[in-house]
Amino acid sequence: MTALQRVRAAYERVLEWVVAALMVILAVEVVLGVVFRSIGQALGWYDELASVLLAWLTFYGAALASLKRAHISCPELVDLAPPAVKRTLNIVAQVLVIAFFALLAWVGASILPILATDALVSLPKVPMSVVQSVIPISATLIVIAEVIHLVALVRAEPLPEAVPGIAAADALH
Repeated sequence: MTALQRVRAAYERVLEWVVAALMVILAVEVVLGVVFRSIGQALGWYDELASVLLAWLTFYGAALASLKRAHISCPELVDLAPPAVKRTLNIVAQVLVIAFFALLAWVGASILPILATDALVSLPKVPMSVVQSVIPISATLIVIAEVIHLVALVRAEPLPEAVPGIAAADALH
């Protein structure tokens, strides 16, 4: 196993733990909300927090999907290219994906100070900047995943298999 493969495997484990933890927290929060509502003591913050947790799960899950090459893609265009051109197209596409998510991380981070004065309605002690921090953080996590893949593409190392049942090109998603 190469050093890059070890880094990728460790990074994948960390992201899996984060996503699993968010799933457990969301499930517990939803069960609590249902139980309290059924006994007539509805939690005022339940809906808003569930929405935030679902958004966080989605964004952090996207970073994990990016690392696993499990995003929906359209590999047909790359597959039509001659073999010598495929690698170049994949590298160019990978650089474009990295550039997009780097821009998203930068813009997402730049708006956090603006949101620092706003808060959740049902939990006024939770600033919106904390809630929205998922955007620059997850975008950065996706950039890391995509850079790992780009390095593998440039080095022509074996690439991880896409998740079965999802068409995933080497770099397009």
